[in-house]
Amino acid sequence: MIRPRWFALVSGVALAATALVTTGASTSTAAPVRYESEAATISQGVVESNHAGFTGTGFVNFDNVVGSSVEYTVNAPAAGQYTLSFRYANGTTVNRPVDVTVNGALAADDLGFQGTGAWTTYQTVTATATLVAGSNKIKTTSATANGGPNADSLTIDTVQGPGPGGTPVSINGQLHVCGTKLCNQYNKPIQLRGMSTHGIQWYANCIKPASLDALATDWNADVLRIAMYIQEGGYETNPRKFTDLVHSYIEEATKRGMYALVDWHQLTPGDPNANLAKAKTFFTEIAERHKDKKNIIYDIANEPNNVSWAAIKSYAEQMIPVIRAKDSDGVVFVGTHGWGSLGISDGRTEADVINNPINATNFMYTFHFYAASHKAEYFNALSRAADRIPLFITEFGTQTASGDGANDFTNTQKYLDFLASKKIGWTNWNFSDDFRSGAVFKEGTCAGNNFTGTSVLKPAGVWIRDRIRTPDDFPTS
Repeated sequence: MIRPRWFALVSGVALAATALVTTGASTSTAAPVRYESEAATISQGVVESNHAGFTGTGFVNFDNVVGSSVEYTVNAPAAGQYTLSFRYANGTTVNRPVDVTVNGALAADDLGFQGTGAWTTYQTVTATATLVAGSNKIKTTSATANGGPNADSLTIDTVQGPGPGGTPVSINGQLHVCGTKLCNQYNKPIQLRGMSTHGIQWYANCIKPASLDALATDWNADVLRIAMYIQEGGYETNPRKFTDLVHSYIEEATKRGMYALVDWHQLTPGDPNANLAKAKTFFTEIAERHKDKKNIIYDIANEPNNVSWAAIKSYAEQMIPVIRAKDSDGVVFVGTHGWGSLGISDGRTEADVINNPINATNFMYTFHFYAASHKAEYFNALSRAADRIPLFITEFGTQTASGDGANDFTNTQKYLDFLASKKIGWTNWNFSDDFRSGAVFKEGTCAGNNFTGTSVLKPAGVWIRDRIRTPDDFPTS
């Protein structure tokens, strides 16, 4: 990829396909199949093998021009949605995006292939596309004069289809805010229930195929909240790494028919404006990549604190248009002041928000509570606000505000009963094996691949799992 190359066109070549072995519980109806790039149809590129680490017999080096391409002929056992995983290397620091078409129709616009650090270092970028039964043409075309990355292979894997009754996304489709409620594609209010990850800089080992299979099919969760800290060793230390992690978790939630709640987990500093430029960069890429999915929800400020509501409102009114420019119909969440308490923990009240609402549409405000700490004053503020503004509980625990200590299941149930009566959705903190009582798994669980049932759960995990397993009825008419 260092200099432009001579034109090469390879056609009529039998495509090499290799069945892959997968570990953990399967989410597919068939084994994933790998197609080697060197056996595809290549336009303005050349097959090489001078950089170790490739699969098959080599890789395709795109010419450094707009329009160089690799076209794979793949066989789908049945019509439906498939995950497309492109393995590549990019030894430069420049993004080398490609357009992905499936049978001539655009499936992904400017799919990014960021630098991998060396030409011998390979990574994977994924996209989701609908294939027809039988033969399909999947073409990757360089979108800039830098050409594409060194293309090693394409793996296709079937996205898990709806089970009995369907998945949350297959039933509800694209969500939107109607009045003070979160509504489905039939314009009916629904309540989503699910789990939040712990910080992915610490507990990425808890988010893997086996645990996500358990969340989707054993817990029957509707939504996965992806908690990406900005500071505290998170996004700001390696934006590329953490953005790619979020991309991968979105794809995994999509495979399993769950909603993906992308959490910009700003905590310290408490003013979200301190990270405004970073947030614009991150959400521009996330929204561009996933704008055609029906399961994406954007949470642009986790827990603003020690900052005025006016400053949060200003931040939100700058950020929401950034997302809307890429994804016109995605629902956006905005954290309230006082660590998501409608201002109570900052000595304010919900009146700040109600009297000075954000100037935008299709968004919701978020509220957090920890039942052993947040008693009547917090519950009453939530009760007063519930019929005035659209709300979603993106974080709560049965313990103290530290996420630790004894469980107060009685007060938690009071909150959950109220939320069910108002169709207010929630995600619980947190889906990890952290030592604190608020982490649902026993310590050490995430080192293995057994996440089903109750034997691996702490008391809070048993209690929360039981309440997620009795989902909303998801009305369709």
